[in-house]
Amino acid sequence: MELIEKLQPIKKPLMVLGTSSGAGKSLTVTAIGRILKNSGEEPIPFKGQNMSNNAWVDWNGGEMAYSQALQAFACGIIPSSEMNPILLKPQGNSISEVIHLGKSTGITTAKNYYKDWFFPGWEVIKKSLNSIYKLHPNCRLIIEGAGSPVEMNLIHRDLTNLKVAKYLNANCILVTDIERGGVFAQIIGTLELMKPEERKLIKGILINRFRGDISLFEEGKKWIENKTQIPVLGIIPWLDDKFPPEDSLDLLEKKSYATNPEIKVGIIKLPSISNFSDFDPLENEESILIKWVMESQNLDQFDFLIIPGSKQTIKDQQFLRDSGLSKDIKNYSTNNGNIFGICGGLQMLGTILEDPFFKEGSKVNLVHSINGIGLLPLKTTFLQKKITRQINSESIWPNLTEIKGFEIHNGITELDRSQDTFKIKPIFKDLDLGWYKENTQGGTIAGTYIHGIFENDNWRDHYLNLIRKRKNLPLLDKKTRSYKMKRESIIDNLANEFNKHFNISSLLN
Repeated sequence: MELIEKLQPIKKPLMVLGTSSGAGKSLTVTAIGRILKNSGEEPIPFKGQNMSNNAWVDWNGGEMAYSQALQAFACGIIPSSEMNPILLKPQGNSISEVIHLGKSTGITTAKNYYKDWFFPGWEVIKKSLNSIYKLHPNCRLIIEGAGSPVEMNLIHRDLTNLKVAKYLNANCILVTDIERGGVFAQIIGTLELMKPEERKLIKGILINRFRGDISLFEEGKKWIENKTQIPVLGIIPWLDDKFPPEDSLDLLEKKSYATNPEIKVGIIKLPSISNFSDFDPLENEESILIKWVMESQNLDQFDFLIIPGSKQTIKDQQFLRDSGLSKDIKNYSTNNGNIFGICGGLQMLGTILEDPFFKEGSKVNLVHSINGIGLLPLKTTFLQKKITRQINSESIWPNLTEIKGFEIHNGITELDRSQDTFKIKPIFKDLDLGWYKENTQGGTIAGTYIHGIFENDNWRDHYLNLIRKRKNLPLLDKKTRSYKMKRESIIDNLANEFNKHFNISSLLN
C-alpha cells in the first residue's frame, strides 16, 4: 500500500473524477465554482496536470490550460498558472512540451515522461497547492481529475487523479456520461479498480448528459446506490453548452448553433491546432455559422476564412501545402475572399518561415525553412525563447479601439523586404502585433499574434461589419451585448441547471 503524506486544508476540497475523458469534469468544476461563489465561499479551481494546446496566459506571463482559466472566471477570480501547475502541450509523435508553473521546462516523449518528470512534477503540484493555501487559507479547492483515474497501465505515474485526492483527503465525485452508453459498467468498473482507501474518498456519483425524462432513470439510480453504497447526488440533463472542448479531437463533434446564419465562416482544422477557444465569441454570434475545413475544397462558400494558431507551424504549413489547402486559400484570396490568421496562422500567411534552432520540431525532417502561403510579405524566424504575455494595445484597423488579449508563440515576424511591402499596413499601434492588406477588388488578408482578439467586442463588430457591408447586410449595433457578458450568462445558466439537479451540500462538510 502506498504511503502518502496529506495536506489538511481548513475547508474540505472537492475533487471531480471521471469514468473517462470527456465525461464532463471540466464543466462540472465550472458549475461548482460558480455555485460556491454565489453562496459566498471562496472557490479556487485546480488541475495538477493537463494535456492541452488550448492555453491561456496569466498576468505573470505563465501558460496554463484555458479550461482552468475559464473555471477561474466562473469562481470570480483572476487565473494563475498555479491553478494548473503542469501543462503538457502535444507536439505529435508522442512528444510534448512540458510547462511547469507557467514556464517551458523541456521536451519529453511519452515513454520517458514517468522516468524524467514524475517526481519533479509531484513537487511542482505540492508547491502550487501549498502556495494557494498560504495565500487563501479559507478557500475551497475545486479539483479536476484527468481522463480516468484507473488506467491500470498508467496508474503508477498518474500525478493528477487519486494521488492528489489522497494528498488532500478530498471529497470526490465520480462523473459519468450517460450519453455514451454503458453507464453502469463505467461506474462499477471504475470503482472496482480502486484500492479500498481510494474508493472511500468517493462521496457521490453524478450522471451527466441525460436526455429525456429523468424520472425514467429512478430504477437505475436505486440500482447504482444499492450496488455501490454511494449516493447518486445528481442526474444532469443534456445541456446545450457553448464551452470550448477540452482538446482538438472534440472539435470534430462541436456543432455551430446558428439557425439562420447571415455569415458563413470557415476555420482550417490544422493537425496541430492550438487555442481554438479564440473562436468562442464567433460561436456565440447568432448570425454566424462556423464550419471546420479539413480537406481541399472550393472555399468560395465562406464569407471569411480563419487560419488558427498552431503548436507546430512548419508541420501544419506542410499539411496545407501537401493537402492542396494552401492552393485553395490562394485561390480564395484572388476571388476577393477575407482571410484572417491568428498566431501560427499569421506566420503561415507570410512568405517564409525559418527555424534555425529546430524549435518547431522540424529536426526530424531536417527542415530549416519553408515557404508560407505567401499572401502577406512577412518573414518569421523561430528563436530559442518563447513569448508569453498579456496584451493591452490599441487597434488602428478596422477602427480605433482598445484591445486586450495575450501572446503565446515562438518566433518573431517582420516585413519581408525582398517582397513588395507597399500595401501591407499594421493593425495595431504596437506595430509587431499584426498586419493587414486589402485585395484589389475588395476583401482583406489580415493576421495577428493576439489570442482572444475576437473577445474585443468593438473590434469584432467593426471587422464583421466590413464583411456585412460587402453582403449588403445591416451593420451590427455598436451596443451589442459583450461576449464576456454572454460568457457570464452561460456560466450562470450552467450553474443554475446543476443547482437544480445536483445535491452539493453533503460534499461540503
